[in-house]
Amino acid sequence: MRRIVAIVLAVFLIGGVAAAVVAGREEQDKSTATKTVRGVIGSEKAEFFADPDVVKALAAKGYTLKTETSGSWAMEGLDLKGYDFAFPSSQAPADELAAKYDVRQPLPRPFYSPLVVVAHRNAAEVLAANGLATLGGKGSGKGSGTLKMAAYLRAADRDKTWQQLTGADKYGELTGTLFISTTDPTTSNSGALYLAAASYVAAGGRVAADTSDVGSTAPLMRKLIAVQGAQQTSTDAAFRDFVSGVGNPLVLVYESQVAALLTQGQAVDDLTVLYPDTTANSDHTIVPLTEEGRALGELLSTDKELRKLAVRHGFRPQGTSAEFTAATAAHTTYLNQKLTGVRQAPVPASKVLHEMARRARG
Repeated sequence: MRRIVAIVLAVFLIGGVAAAVVAGREEQDKSTATKTVRGVIGSEKAEFFADPDVVKALAAKGYTLKTETSGSWAMEGLDLKGYDFAFPSSQAPADELAAKYDVRQPLPRPFYSPLVVVAHRNAAEVLAANGLATLGGKGSGKGSGTLKMAAYLRAADRDKTWQQLTGADKYGELTGTLFISTTDPTTSNSGALYLAAASYVAAGGRVAADTSDVGSTAPLMRKLIAVQGAQQTSTDAAFRDFVSGVGNPLVLVYESQVAALLTQGQAVDDLTVLYPDTTANSDHTIVPLTEEGRALGELLSTDKELRKLAVRHGFRPQGTSAEFTAATAAHTTYLNQKLTGVRQAPVPASKVLHEMARRARG
């Protein structure tokens, strides 16, 4: 009898241990489980979200991301049913999406980046010699500078060619009409923000308040776009072309693309970064379509590790400049850390900017 009781107790004990092991495994699985969150992002953030360290940092907080890329303004035409968030490159298209999907404000804005013009050294020196730019910075003194927007727009309005600029004849690659390559303003955020800044300067420092205001600068905006011919749909492609040495000698990109290249130890021969004296910031803004999307947006804004990784990819986190300043301290030859001498142009309302882009494209 005692033997039977002992056997029964042993069976219960083994069963109890097995149950505890199973329960422990379940708890462990729960602790390491991640929520899959789907989103549409601007292409300039693709490398950030693909970074294994970003993937790891998000997984540690319980998230697995699946993303697709789109032009920021093109997101409005997408069917976002089933997505948790959209992540365009500025507040204007984000506000448009928020209104369309009845998303509550405020929208998370984890980081931002000013628009800059990357130039090859020869082109930058010719611009400076003709009063269209100034060169400065540490080191060589020629890795960064300022683009004089008013002077550049006057030259563009007069259809200036490189050959008409003093000193350009020394460089065979500087031929044809002087212009800055941008993305398509009807689908891409950077192209639209370029028009916002250019129209603001052309109108004497006045932002277009409604669609009727667009008419006064429309001919010049049309000229700025028409001279380019076919345009890229993303700054990612435009910057890659510049780095590989093809395309136009002046290209509008995000500062984050340049900063990421530098902080990750890469270099571009004869690179000069020109900060327009009047430019527009690209406020990368999340449009949460679900509560998971909003939680992700808040995490990107507040988590120290994710903010650090955002800086590694060239972005300036919202709220403080210390992280960006520390991470880019070795690259002040090219980067204007404090944005000294750079004025931010107000961006028109979405409806006005849409009309400006539409008329610029003709």
